[in-house]
Amino acid sequence: MPVKPTPLQHILIVGGGTAGWMTAAALAHKLAGLPIRISLVESEEIGTVGVGEATVPHIRFFNSALGIDEAEFMRTTKATFKLGIEFRNWGRVGDSYIHPFGAFGMAEDGVSFLHWWLRAREADGNHALEDFSLPVQAARRNRFGPPSQDPRSLYSTYSYAYQFDATLYGRFLRTLAERLGVQRIEGRIVDTALDGASGFIRSVTLASGQSVEADLFMDCSGFRGLLIEQALSAGYESWQHWLPCDRAIAMPCESVEDLTPYTRATALQAGWTWRIPLQHRVGNGHVYASAFIDDAAAEQALRDGLEGAPLAEPNRLRFLPGKRRRQWVGNCVALGLAAGFIEPLESTSIHLVQLAIGKLLELLPYRGWDPLDAAEFNRAMDLEYERVRDFIILHYCATQRDDSPLWNHCRTMSLPDSLAHKLELFRERGVVVNQRDGMFLEPSWIAVYVGQNIVPCRVDPLAAWIELDRLAARLADMAGACRQAAAAMPLHCEYLRSINAAAVG
Repeated sequence: MPVKPTPLQHILIVGGGTAGWMTAAALAHKLAGLPIRISLVESEEIGTVGVGEATVPHIRFFNSALGIDEAEFMRTTKATFKLGIEFRNWGRVGDSYIHPFGAFGMAEDGVSFLHWWLRAREADGNHALEDFSLPVQAARRNRFGPPSQDPRSLYSTYSYAYQFDATLYGRFLRTLAERLGVQRIEGRIVDTALDGASGFIRSVTLASGQSVEADLFMDCSGFRGLLIEQALSAGYESWQHWLPCDRAIAMPCESVEDLTPYTRATALQAGWTWRIPLQHRVGNGHVYASAFIDDAAAEQALRDGLEGAPLAEPNRLRFLPGKRRRQWVGNCVALGLAAGFIEPLESTSIHLVQLAIGKLLELLPYRGWDPLDAAEFNRAMDLEYERVRDFIILHYCATQRDDSPLWNHCRTMSLPDSLAHKLELFRERGVVVNQRDGMFLEPSWIAVYVGQNIVPCRVDPLAAWIELDRLAARLADMAGACRQAAAAMPLHCEYLRSINAAAVG
């Protein structure tokens, strides 16, 4: 039955945390001056997951759009800068590569830099691919400086993200959202009332007995999907066959190592651990497959790898990799963990929240309900989740490890057709399937392919015209320029001090 067109007057966000307060702040900023109320209901009793501490560069544009001052944000959230992610032991035990937020070399004469490098590699193999990435060279030296806006500068060839305390970020955004007029309601939801004719959500009831009505509901309630699943039965699509890790243990510790401008992901026997350096501590976690290791052994593996004394008891999480079959149902839109969760690798969760907020703002039903809006939102989010899924699966399947049951499974498992197509094209011709709007672009795919020892069988024939001596000299100049530019940057901790982020050691 069609829903009667009515003006949008009240938006209710269910759940706080990073997803909830990102949504609240973005909506309040965008809708400022319009007669639309925004409320957020959350319960101190329930709390939030709050372990996601690493991001991708898109978060900078989200903060900037809200008018957030970077130095204030860095101080408040105890943040550090992030130039990429180091992967250890993923291709083979002992391997290490960095997936940078930036380009490798420069394309010339219509030929991608990858193929110039491949031709030189066939001849002498003197240079690793990371020699031609300024953010990798800076990360290896624990150095950081902001990119240049001059496209002629080598310092314009990279971007950066943040590593921050997600709980502090949520509080920071809460302060901003409330200043913009968002009303916070304390309470635990015990019931959801649906309209009998349309199936839309009419109201939620709190444990106190208070009933809260709204026109549009944002489900940011976490894994349980209080509205989108428990009330509206959106359905869930599991990707566990390709992504077998289904549990995580998080535990912060004291910082002992250098304050690195990158996140580290180290592959273990039955999963992987993360290391995320913040100004005041190090975030650590073990993401693992319960089919291949028990919880006690997984916790011990995490503890064994801590660089300093633990600062809290372990926080244990269970999840099913995948997504809701529909993330917008009726007058309810799910964001964050309520919409789906692939896994923590590559720091995609906060970006997917940001992406959903942007798409929602494009399709916001100001004057009634058109089913085409929900259909377009679901189509776009399905596509983005599947693209991210393929990129994450690549890390697992592109391995030569045969030292444990998990890696044997990952190395030999069947793949989604979309990823199998990408892998075949790269192996055969060095072609990276280009996705104009995808989260991970060509340099990201190249970093993982080459970093995990997948090298194309053929070099672009257009790269054959240059003499090898000239090519070697050109590459040597490029690598030297990257080294010199990285060495000229300040140390990461010094740059943090220079912007007064905190008293960084």
